[in-house]
Amino acid sequence: MERITKKMKDIYKYYTEDTGYTMEKIKIVEEGIQFENPVVVQGLPDVGLVGTIAISYLVGKLNFKEVGHIESKLFPPIMVVHNGELKNPVRIYSNEEGLIAILSEVAIPPSAVYPLAEALVEWFEEKDVSLSISLTGFPVANRLDIDDPSSIGVGNSKEAISRLKEAEIDPMLEGFIVGMYPVMLEECKKRGIIAISLLAQCFPSYPDPEAAAAVIRSLQRLTKLDIDLNELLEKGEEIKLKARDLMRQTNAAIAEMQRNTEQSMPIMYG
Repeated sequence: MERITKKMKDIYKYYTEDTGYTMEKIKIVEEGIQFENPVVVQGLPDVGLVGTIAISYLVGKLNFKEVGHIESKLFPPIMVVHNGELKNPVRIYSNEEGLIAILSEVAIPPSAVYPLAEALVEWFEEKDVSLSISLTGFPVANRLDIDDPSSIGVGNSKEAISRLKEAEIDPMLEGFIVGMYPVMLEECKKRGIIAISLLAQCFPSYPDPEAAAAVIRSLQRLTKLDIDLNELLEKGEEIKLKARDLMRQTNAAIAEMQRNTEQSMPIMYG
């Protein structure tokens, strides 16, 4: 028992110095974010790149500043360059109203899903996060026939579902979700953090700015954000071209995750 306890301590060790927070192979580096009960919004690459496009647009249009990043040897060995500046592809932003945004410009490998989710939620607890909101999509076969994608929500508690209803966001009644966000919902539930995933109808394998606009509309109803979506919709084709490489990475990660979870498919949906 003593040996097991020490191993657990080694795995879940963390430090709260200025350099950041560490859990297993995930390191969260941040500039001393100090907000009272902040809301955290995540946009990680997934079907349609809905969350990534949505968060990229939010931090670009509103008064967000970069306040940290996430490092891991589980991530692909990639750095990105924006305006001549080398940046970590998984970054943390915040605004003056206490909204924290997490953006990834690199596909999250299946091997990183659990460590990243656990590290993030541990960090949320440390920061006294009042609400976690994940932005993503759900693929639909007839997406080409849908001019205005709709969005739905999944909550991890009665309080979360109540918030969806107050914001007039339809909850998902039947189905299942796979990948990073269901793990986030469950980890938040374990720690008593209210968590919601917003999902918009999207293309399965193509970047979908219109779906990103749909989840931002739902996000606005949950957080009282005020943002003009015209530019996102007007530059849809440009965004799709810029996001092609990330979509290819993400499709490969999704395919691997699907292979790993096929045997775990709920019986009623098999």
